[in-house]
Amino acid sequence: MSLFKRMKKAYQAGFGPSRFQAARQIIHCPHCGRDIFEQSRALLNTSGLTLLGLDWLNQSASILICHHCGYIQ
Repeated sequence: MSLFKRMKKAYQAGFGPSRFQAARQIIHCPHCGRDIFEQSRALLNTSGLTLLGLDWLNQSASILICHHCGYIQ
């Protein structure tokens, strides 16, 4: 296998859509029932810090985006 193919396979395994677990249970999309997601981050804004212009102090959360239908959870 060429170096390029090995690098592509490693990239897809670590950064592409994949399955996720919570409490040893595979997570399924409540909308379409599929189990392949892309992981991202979202900022949890609060009105107080937004009013003061300090949005960057808010916490962030991991979100999963269904690879089939786009449902965000």
